[in-house]
Amino acid sequence: MTLTIGVDVGGTKIAAGLVDESGRVLARARMVTPATETDAIADTIADCVHELGAGQPVVAVGIGAAGLVDARRRTVLFAPNLAWRDAPLAASVEARTGIAALVENDANAAAWGEFRYGGGHDVEDMVLVTVGTGVGGGIVLGGQLLRGAFGVAAEIGHFRVVPGGHRCGCGNRGCWEQYASGNALVREARELVKSSSPMAEHLRILCNGDPALLTGPMVTKAAADGDPAATEMIEELGGWLGEGIASLVAVLDPAVVVIGGGVSAAGELLVGPTRDAFRRQLTARGYRPEAALRVAVLGNDAGLVGAADLARR
Repeated sequence: MTLTIGVDVGGTKIAAGLVDESGRVLARARMVTPATETDAIADTIADCVHELGAGQPVVAVGIGAAGLVDARRRTVLFAPNLAWRDAPLAASVEARTGIAALVENDANAAAWGEFRYGGGHDVEDMVLVTVGTGVGGGIVLGGQLLRGAFGVAAEIGHFRVVPGGHRCGCGNRGCWEQYASGNALVREARELVKSSSPMAEHLRILCNGDPALLTGPMVTKAAADGDPAATEMIEELGGWLGEGIASLVAVLDPAVVVIGGGVSAAGELLVGPTRDAFRRQLTARGYRPEAALRVAVLGNDAGLVGAADLARR
């Protein structure tokens, strides 16, 4: 049995798992991310590897990094929420553990995990769209992860859907994630609460009258409880999501689009409007095979499972 370790490095936590060839997570480790110090991040990853690998025949370590990763899968070029700037992460982890390491963008790693063991396991062409704080994702075509010439392809949340629209954290205006993400949902909900509209009464109760305390899960709960305003906002988010997916499908022609991320917990409340908007906006609709929309299977494990499998390969 070939064992690898997958590590998912986020802005606040590092989650790692010992993973077998079938994608099963046999053991887990979780530590706080020392986000401001590159050496400390490498030390913490190494600590996870030592904890999980003790007495185990681990052949490689795969690291899913929340940032831009070079084409060789060795260096993190840039990370918006971590201290990495041209950081030789693979070499740093190898020096600390003595085990071969590979680095991949975290969304790409999650896409590979879903492709191998989750929502795309039965196809060769798949797009993962993760809807959380922002919109991320990864693309698998012909059974291969699409990385681009420089390793930084598939930043799907940053194609523009509204020229001159909301300012995005990337510096541009009108990016897709400004309209189809958890942040977009919360922004709209907080504006409604601030307006003192009677439509916001349920949301106002959930956040004790303070819009700053309103969260995405609160809005989702309100919608699940049947609140019309929250339901309408999730339907609007689904509309934006479906339109963007239609554009991705027009360009990439995948068999399956897998929807993941925290907001996907809304289930059919989100996926139904997403599917409706997708079908309305798909080019040549009615005259072409239609990509299937599926909810992600692996949840928070997708990134570490995908990273582990990429390292094994």
